[in-house]
Amino acid sequence: MTDTVRTSELPTPVRELLTGRFAWFLAGRTVDLAGSSMTTVALSLAVLQATGSASDLGVVLAANIVPNLTLLLVGGTVADRMRRRRLLVAANLISGALLAGMAALLLAGAYHLPALALLSFGTGAVSAFTAPALRGIVPELVPRHDLFRANALLASSQNTVRIVGPVVASVLVATAGGGWALAVDGLSCWMAALAFLRLPGGSRPPASGQRLLRELADGWAVFRSLRWVVLMAMSFALVNAFNVGPWNVLGPEVVMGQDGAVGWGAVQAVRAAGLLVMSVVAVRLVFRRPLRDGRIWGALAGLPLLALGWSGTAWVVAPAAFVGGLGFSVAAITWESTLQEAVPQQSLSRVTAYDDLLSFLAIPLSQLLAGPLGRAAGAREVCTLCGIGCIASCVLPLLDRQVRTMES
Repeated sequence: MTDTVRTSELPTPVRELLTGRFAWFLAGRTVDLAGSSMTTVALSLAVLQATGSASDLGVVLAANIVPNLTLLLVGGTVADRMRRRRLLVAANLISGALLAGMAALLLAGAYHLPALALLSFGTGAVSAFTAPALRGIVPELVPRHDLFRANALLASSQNTVRIVGPVVASVLVATAGGGWALAVDGLSCWMAALAFLRLPGGSRPPASGQRLLRELADGWAVFRSLRWVVLMAMSFALVNAFNVGPWNVLGPEVVMGQDGAVGWGAVQAVRAAGLLVMSVVAVRLVFRRPLRDGRIWGALAGLPLLALGWSGTAWVVAPAAFVGGLGFSVAAITWESTLQEAVPQQSLSRVTAYDDLLSFLAIPLSQLLAGPLGRAAGAREVCTLCGIGCIASCVLPLLDRQVRTMES
């Protein structure tokens, strides 16, 4: 793999990226992600703190996920129809208000499941519009040759807040209560909106005169016409199917059976460290053929599952998880950058929405099947087979010449 990656002189120094218009986007997105990373933990603990009911918690979390998936394609279409900065500002203001409503209910001691579920539904719906806009706006802020570096910086901030956010949320719930934790989440949305206001307005997308459904269909036509995009999206869907359920459902069972909860916590922390380390290092790397290189590095994500099957002890799984985290970071950054470089800007949010939807739909199925398969065939055996499947799914697109040869 020595011919795959090389260090290079930065076309734009990192310090300039961190002081220009991209810096405001990075700041806003980091604050937004910090709040998002806290929300699930804070909401879960707050509901349990208020009621002790796992059933209520399931209703509230499902109310958030369902609109996110069902409206994702609509969100991508809207993000291609209007100025993305305006959409991001509006979405964060609305999310902040909805989270403030949740916080007010809990702080007033007026817990009401239908009201909380409705507010959770609203935040899920808003996030369906935010995600495509976040992915589509980056090419408006940096030159094409800086996209990989910009996405590496974004990944670094994302991986950092995903480590810190849940811890902060847990501490807030334990010390001040769930209501205050959600209030902080809402405040983070409003702070992100202020940062996004500093972004340039961007050019207004040309008015197509078409209805929303027609533009949604046009986005599907663009997505389907790009063979390499379809192949990669299918690869990510298969990777999620083989990886997410076994790792999140069977992984704790296997490791905790030998090393307890501390062992599994250590594995997760080491994996997060791998994600963070590579996203930081990637700021100074250049991948000549990003799709090919991303698939090769991405195959490392199957190693933690193989380690679960082979040993299951924390001291074996943790190093594999670290290496898997390195590979996953490269795969994610190269994919994001290639999409932003190669997909037409006027269709980018719709194409990324189709990509997300195809990838995400595999996750609940994987989580539902992992437990029954583990009981029927053995947890470690299932992890081994899924690790092999994960690696195969990563490298499968390399059979296509365009995936192997596309250059940045």
